[in-house]
Amino acid sequence: MITTQTPLRISFAGGGSDLPSFYRQFGGAVVSTAIDKFVYINVNQKFDDWIRVSYSRTEEVATVDEIDHRIVRAALKKLSFTGGIEITSIADIPSSGTGLGSSSAFTVGLLLALHAYQSRYVSAGDLADESCTVEIELCGERIGKQDQYAAAFGGLNFIRFEPDEKVIVEPILCSGSELELLESHLITFYTGKTRSASSILAEQSAQAESDQATQNLLRRMTKLAYDLRSELNAGHIDATGAILDEGWRLKREVHPRVSDGAIDDWYAAAKQAGAIGGKLLGAGGGGFLTFFAPPERHPAIEKALRLRRIGIALESSGSRVLLYHRPRYHDNRHLKAVTTIS
Repeated sequence: MITTQTPLRISFAGGGSDLPSFYRQFGGAVVSTAIDKFVYINVNQKFDDWIRVSYSRTEEVATVDEIDHRIVRAALKKLSFTGGIEITSIADIPSSGTGLGSSSAFTVGLLLALHAYQSRYVSAGDLADESCTVEIELCGERIGKQDQYAAAFGGLNFIRFEPDEKVIVEPILCSGSELELLESHLITFYTGKTRSASSILAEQSAQAESDQATQNLLRRMTKLAYDLRSELNAGHIDATGAILDEGWRLKREVHPRVSDGAIDDWYAAAKQAGAIGGKLLGAGGGGFLTFFAPPERHPAIEKALRLRRIGIALESSGSRVLLYHRPRYHDNRHLKAVTTIS
């Protein structure tokens, strides 16, 4: 039995610049942090040769090709699994359409568990890169790369995406007290709306490839990530609010489905109640709203929005193995998915 724990994330600045259609031309950058909400993946050796996958539904099939879940199917094929395995997942937050990077956290956690099952160590960088391969190349998702790296590395980071596909993860050097100050100023709400991030990102990707106005907006959003990195490294935590506010204004110009009337009203109400800035997490259209505001203004913001507030803390750890237990079998046919490391 293998159990992995993989954090979700909040992205503060630069979102959209991690799309290949943009960073391959101009380079991109984001500032994001892992949070204390997780996806858990369990991988267990199955007594028979079938494959059982349990997520929002349960599949039990004879071959990998019969699995409906695209990420599970692609990951098992990539790592040469054939059968005799059971995979289950649970999450602290609704698993899709919430803007916290849950799909990529699932992929990262699954691949880490499968590598552990095969008695193989994999670094955070290789794990993130392999997760991008599974989601973007094998599953054809037109998404960016920031979520996979945030989930694999954990912590508060400045992540740079180079035109040559190199990804550089640079920890932001805040002291413990500065991280506590940042955390104390964040207040996050669930809008109750979910959406298909991939459809919005696919449209943004097409715009970023050739539309000069979109490219200019994304370049300005990328600069905000550089600005926020500099401010946080200098200990200027209060600068976060204004940068979030400017980023939200730019993001709304990128795509018409990023926001709607209800989201705009919530944002305006939060600012009137004392928020300095904020953003809708993820691609847009729904999910979670987070704001930067003095802690003494949080009760007024909560009262003004009347949305479900979610307690969130910053998380330093990336994807990790929580449990590793290998049972002993005398029948070697049940070990056919295990790779021997010489």
